[in-house]
Amino acid sequence: MKWPSSITLVRHDTSAYNVLKDKKKNDPLYKEFLEAYHHQRRSEKARILALQVVEKFALNTSDADTPLASEGVQAYQTGIALNKGKLPDVVFVSPYKRALLTLMSITYGWKELATVKAYEDERIREQEHGLANLYNDWRVFHVLHPEQEVLYEREGPYWYRYPQGESVADVRSRNRSWLTTLTRDFAGKDVFAVTHHLNILAMRANLERLDAHQFIRLDSKEKPINCGVTVYRGVPGEGVDGRLVLESYNIKYY
Repeated sequence: MKWPSSITLVRHDTSAYNVLKDKKKNDPLYKEFLEAYHHQRRSEKARILALQVVEKFALNTSDADTPLASEGVQAYQTGIALNKGKLPDVVFVSPYKRALLTLMSITYGWKELATVKAYEDERIREQEHGLANLYNDWRVFHVLHPEQEVLYEREGPYWYRYPQGESVADVRSRNRSWLTTLTRDFAGKDVFAVTHHLNILAMRANLERLDAHQFIRLDSKEKPINCGVTVYRGVPGEGVDGRLVLESYNIKYY
């Protein structure tokens, strides 16, 4: 079989950005901004409120350096649960800080995992949002850069590429490159990876041959949770060279 024996994908633990999104929901300033966004987003009031939101909810860090929100409790508990299974032959991890810290916390709960060779691979990093990272909010980004909202509506969420960033299709392409490495160097091996939500969806789309509309539906309806675990199992008897089949998706162990 040309495929790995299994591929286990884990999304990173809850990040500071994830917490920031929840914090904004009940904030009076953000509620006022949302009101302006929905009814008069091209107004000066909406622009001023957008700038106030940026100042109040700034992370002041790059996406790559965004940390976890806590001590990685979800990842630790996930590691304890996964410890009951087979040790992988190789570990891959996104070089982003939140993914590296997640792997560290998983290892606290699964001590033997520390003995497995681990590779940082930038191909399984999160989608790069470029200029939009300065705002940490797509609505704020669209108010301050209205031409980007027009382009987004015209291109659609799959093909739209952020200024100095990537489209969903770009992420899917580099995920396909990583998958090629797995088939070339780790056929018959058990692979473990700590990555990000869009890369997990890209893996599903590539292995299950989903089109753009199916990808976006998956992202809308079945988005991976923090520390959600997805497993593909190699089936030698399917196809000429075997096939990776989805065994479980987005399982929560905490």
